Amino acid sequence: MTITYEWRGEFDNAAVNALHAEAFEHAPLPVDWQAQVHRYSLGWVCARAGGRLVGFVNVAWDGGVHAFVLDTMVVQDLRETGVGTGLVAVAAREARAADCEWLHVDFDEHLRPFYFDSCGFEPTDAGLIALH
Repeated sequence: MTITYEWRGEFDNAAVNALHAEAFEHAPLPVDWQAQVHRYSLGWVCARAGGRLVGFVNVAWDGGVHAFVLDTMVVQDLRETGVGTGLVAVAAREARAADCEWLHVDFDEHLRPFYFDSCGFEPTDAGLIALH
């Protein structure tokens, strides 16, 4: 199966909402991803297999040198096949091309091997305040 990756690719809100619900194990929500990424993001990456959206990652930024990987999502049947790593690789390449100096990510503990070993992120000190 061939996977294609597209920076700032076209997508349907319903497809990303379904992918997000599957990836983060919740009921589908009516999020307007189109409006969200066009307003706040440097870009996003769509992964497709035969026209089907099988992966997505959002790349938010501060308008300067910092970009942020958010919501890396891959359909269940293609996890651990390199699709997520491909999404992040395109995100890093395009953030670098936009003259960003840093690509940040935060994640749950079980995703450490993915982000550190597969994607090449380095551990760093960071902080977090839970607001809800």
